[in-house]
Amino acid sequence: MSKKKICFIAQFPPPMHGLSKAVETLYNSELNTAVDSNGEFEFEKVDITNNKNFVKNLLKISCSKADLFYFTISQTRGGNLRDLVIFKLLELQHKKCLIHLHGGYYRQLVDNDMAGWQRKANYKAIKKLAGAIVLSKSLKKIFKGMIDDDKIFVVENCVDDQYLLTDQEIEEKLAALRDKKVLHVLWLSNFIRSKGYPFVLEMAKAEKERVDAGGEKRFHFDFAGKFFEDSEKTYFESYVKDNRLEEYVTYHGIVVGEEKRRLLKTCYIFALPTRYPNEGQPISILEAMGNGMFIITTDHAGIPDIVKDGINGLIIQKKNCASDFFENLQNQDTIEEIVINNRKLVAKRFKQNNYINAMDRAFRNILNKNIDKTKQY
Repeated sequence: MSKKKICFIAQFPPPMHGLSKAVETLYNSELNTAVDSNGEFEFEKVDITNNKNFVKNLLKISCSKADLFYFTISQTRGGNLRDLVIFKLLELQHKKCLIHLHGGYYRQLVDNDMAGWQRKANYKAIKKLAGAIVLSKSLKKIFKGMIDDDKIFVVENCVDDQYLLTDQEIEEKLAALRDKKVLHVLWLSNFIRSKGYPFVLEMAKAEKERVDAGGEKRFHFDFAGKFFEDSEKTYFESYVKDNRLEEYVTYHGIVVGEEKRRLLKTCYIFALPTRYPNEGQPISILEAMGNGMFIITTDHAGIPDIVKDGINGLIIQKKNCASDFFENLQNQDTIEEIVINNRKLVAKRFKQNNYINAMDRAFRNILNKNIDKTKQY
């Protein structure tokens, strides 16, 4: 019996970011017969990362004999124009399409930031889809009223197994915590201001001011990630220099492999106070939780589905200032308890197998209507 064919219309690395990493993880999983001969499906791909290949990609899609087209859609007006052309091509050829939204901005984009004709075209296109995937339960509202509720699936992000510390390493990390005089706070993401790195710099400044006033140093701030704009790099470096934070802030560059694992092992607090419009369910937060870290973040997008204030971290409100959090971070017993709980949560819900199995169920649900849709995807 021949395997069902699924065509990925998606962004593949490079560059590496949450969406492209999730796509790569799925494409290279054991679901793909090219990876595992016992896999459920035959995968093929149309990489839409480079828009210069747009016409060539349309030809690939048109010629594909796939049973299902898995499409990771854009959250920009320009990218959406490309998506509408692809939607129309699939519709004209009577091809089944399942979209995956790796973010939380799409509905706002459609309802508030588009011309009337483009908004209408999106509502019409989404209504005709076989299904839509979002990253968390709270994000299902994005497609409410655009497509039938029973066609909206939840598939949560996952942590790459290679970046999860072993149980022994977690035990060693917890043992070391009890003797730590200075706790390292990690910010790990692409340097975009709305992702919150200026707030973490303010935390470093507040810590220096506290020490200058006679307190003992309790926190050091580690930053890692890519600067896409020179202006962001200039802002970061100038802030550190102007506020004399060289002994409180370390920039590690772009980290992968063992260097990334080392940071995840040595840091105990992860800060991502993001208000990034396209945010969905940040993989970086899940990585931090899985590696035994206390979380400082916001109630933005799908984050409240994974981080609860006072349970596995602290939620920053817009009214908060950087110094508000130090009192909450003084109790190491509390930090240790949250570190353990975060590790357990990721092991239960956010490992690679959870993600791959959920995508397997979503694919089969669309391809075979007899699959139980009452399950959590």
